[in-house]
Amino acid sequence: MDLYQIFKTANPIVGVVHLQPLPTSPRWGGSLKAAIERAEREATALASGGVDGIIVENFFDSPFSKGLVDPAVVSAMTIIVQQLKNLVTKPIGINVLRNDAHSSMAIASCTGAQFIRVNVLTGVMATDQGIIEGIAHQLLRYRRELSSDVKIFADVLVKHALPLGTQNLTVAVQETIERGLADAVILSGWATGSPPSLEDLELATAAANGTPVFIGSGANWENISTLMQAADGAIVASSLKRHGRIEQPIDPIRVSQFVEAARRSFIPKTQSQARASAKVPS
Repeated sequence: MDLYQIFKTANPIVGVVHLQPLPTSPRWGGSLKAAIERAEREATALASGGVDGIIVENFFDSPFSKGLVDPAVVSAMTIIVQQLKNLVTKPIGINVLRNDAHSSMAIASCTGAQFIRVNVLTGVMATDQGIIEGIAHQLLRYRRELSSDVKIFADVLVKHALPLGTQNLTVAVQETIERGLADAVILSGWATGSPPSLEDLELATAAANGTPVFIGSGANWENISTLMQAADGAIVASSLKRHGRIEQPIDPIRVSQFVEAARRSFIPKTQSQARASAKVPS
């Protein structure tokens, strides 16, 4: 997959818009307008701070369903994503939690979003939602049915979960790419806000053999220069929030500080070199 084609850089920083509770979720407040306005402020703060992409998640809908979400959630997210695409020019991705990749693919395909995040693409994970099985078989066929080119970013040994199959990171990365046909893989720590180790990132990158590897959690302005030595990009949320607290809104100053720290860790490249390093067979 060619990261440069999507993000215009070989080492993208992707900020997260955590949506306020949506219709039918336990904490739904009754105002979709308020959720839309909050999402617009978050996306604007991320874009103005210099991120290379944005991923939209129904993060505050917890406790999550392990499978298909309610149609009202899909409808609300579609409206919000369309609003954000009219507001910012950054590439946008979708993650419908906990593992509703079909809805993610549908929203992305209909709104023109470029990628989705899938928590469990392959394997079997024990989670707080119960046992979640990989859905690569169905998802890849659904993407083909939609004639979609939306890219699939897949977590490997996803956070807040324990594998019921292999715990070997190298094997898990290889199977996610070779058998699950992921376009990129994501490596996180054990929970939200917890970073992966540099050693695990190095193992994942070696196993990925050219497929992009993203840091999926725990990146902050202090550790990003170290972690990016062994990764192709980062998805970041908590450390961009006011006071670093997950429930707080995005802080544009923290976004700028993070992006600046990340950029300092990159080896300068010409555009042609960046394209060559980012482009691998999908």
